[in-house]
Amino acid sequence: MIQLVKRIAGAAVALLVLAATPAMAAAEPEYTVGATATGVPFTFLDVKSNSIQGLLVDAITATGKAAGFDVKVEQTTFSALIPSLTTKKIDVISAAMLKTPAREQVVDFSDTVYSYGEGLIVRADDKGKYTSMDDLKGEVVGAQVGTAFVDALNKKGIFKEVRTYDSVADIMRDVALGRIKAGFGDHPIIAYQLQKNPNPQLRLVDGYQPSVKGQLCFVVRKGDNATLEKLNAGIRKIKADGTLTQIIKKWQVE
Repeated sequence: MIQLVKRIAGAAVALLVLAATPAMAAAEPEYTVGATATGVPFTFLDVKSNSIQGLLVDAITATGKAAGFDVKVEQTTFSALIPSLTTKKIDVISAAMLKTPAREQVVDFSDTVYSYGEGLIVRADDKGKYTSMDDLKGEVVGAQVGTAFVDALNKKGIFKEVRTYDSVADIMRDVALGRIKAGFGDHPIIAYQLQKNPNPQLRLVDGYQPSVKGQLCFVVRKGDNATLEKLNAGIRKIKADGTLTQIIKKWQVE
C-alpha cells in the first residue's frame, strides 16, 4: 500500500513539473526557405561552406530569431522559386524577387526588406549615354529569366530581341562577347559583382534611370497569413533595433 501511494505521488509530481514548463515541450517552428545560388550579394552559394549565404539569408535568419522560428535554407533556381512555394516544397522565398502586381496574384509578400531598381550593363568600349530602356530601341538585349525586367522589356516592344538568361553572370558574359548590346539586371547584384571581380570589358552605366523600381520582400503562399504575420513581426523588430541596417552595411549595398 505504501509503495502504491509513493508511485501515485511520484506520478503526480511529474505531471506538475510538465505542466509548469510548457516551453520545454514547445519547439520553435522551422520554415524551409528557398534561395538562389546566383544572386550575389543577396543569395549565393559559398563554396567553402557549401551553403547559401548573402544579405537575404542573414535577413531571414535574423527575422526568424526575432519572431521565434528557425530557418532551413535550400538552393532553388530562380524560375523554380514560386512553383516550389505553391507546391509546398518550401515555405518561404528569400531571394532577389521584386514585388510586382502579377506576382501578387499568385503569392503574398511581406513588408519591404530592401528596395532598388535595375542596372544597365554594356561593353566598356560602348560610349553611348543611356538613360532609359528607350535608348536601346532596335537592339538585342538580355535579362534574367523570371525577373520583372524581362516583362518590362517585352512590354516595351521596341527591341529587336529580348534574350533571357539563367543568371546575371551569363548576361555579363554575352555582353562582353558582343552577343547582345546590353544587359539588364538587379543593380546591387551587378555593382557588387563588378566591385569584387572587375571586368575591363564591361561597365555599369552611370546616369541610367531604372524603369522597374521595386521592393524586396519575403514571399509566402497565397493566404498563408500565419507565416506572413510572423515574418512581418520579425521584420519590424530587426528594423527597429538596427539589425537590418547592419546587415545591409555588411553586404555593401547601401
